Amino acid sequence: MSFTFSGFHFYLKRDDLLHPQFSGNKARKFRYFLEHDFPGTQMLVGYGSAQANSLYSMAALAALKGWQLRFYVDHLPQWLQAAPAGNYQAALALGAEVIALPAQLRQGLGMGEYLQQQILPCLPGALFIPEGGRCQQAEYGVRQLAQEIGQWATGSGIKGLKVFLPSGTGTTALYLATYFYEQQADIEVLTCAVVGGDDYLQQQFAMLSQTAECYPTLLTPKKKYHFGKLYPEFYRIWQQLCHTGIAFELLYDPLGWLLLLDYKKRHPQQPVLYLHQGGLLGNASMLPRYRRKFGE
Repeated sequence: MSFTFSGFHFYLKRDDLLHPQFSGNKARKFRYFLEHDFPGTQMLVGYGSAQANSLYSMAALAALKGWQLRFYVDHLPQWLQAAPAGNYQAALALGAEVIALPAQLRQGLGMGEYLQQQILPCLPGALFIPEGGRCQQAEYGVRQLAQEIGQWATGSGIKGLKVFLPSGTGTTALYLATYFYEQQADIEVLTCAVVGGDDYLQQQFAMLSQTAECYPTLLTPKKKYHFGKLYPEFYRIWQQLCHTGIAFELLYDPLGWLLLLDYKKRHPQQPVLYLHQGGLLGNASMLPRYRRKFGE
């Protein structure tokens, strides 16, 4: 679809509408696990934040496959346990088991390392997915997404398309860019680092691919933003986006749209496709925080 925002025309890929329970970029990254058989697997193991989109998506995947989900977190806030909301609440409703494993119990190891060394050997039949779905298997579903975008662009006669999406681990952006690079398509992937900065995102790319030529192009904000911190300009642009009639999420999309509007001001004629990656359940916990700090 296409729409106008802040005086500029954009195309929009609605990956938030893929499936009632299994949508957005996590559905793309986890598609391999949904569509393939894993004989003997009874449990899915993952880790991240108690309010992460990946928690709910993994819970949905486990429910669809008939598995149990065990999801480890650094910290499980008392207030969230007392009043479950958002991704955490939805994951619990699907039968997920969320377990706090604070740093002081992990013998100096990162969460992923500790799980692989100390927990997974004790869980025969468990399938492990790294934080945010940063794994080679994610390429399977993301390539399908890239094919859809490429076919649409060709069929619509759009030349020089820019595909934009904000990034956490950057897995989706990397595999999109890799596909278009391999196909020599006239499509460039633009992204921005929401978790950490550009150096962090480059490190994430390098963990999955050594081919720097196919890395996405990074858009860099003029000021430093801290992941999960509330900023008035984030809330403002999110409220403006609400007037388009399309719901966006509050953690990744605001920075993405700030940078994309700046890009459009410099390249007004450039065709841009924004990839809507879902994650709307997270608004149930983010929106009250914004309202408490900045009002309605």
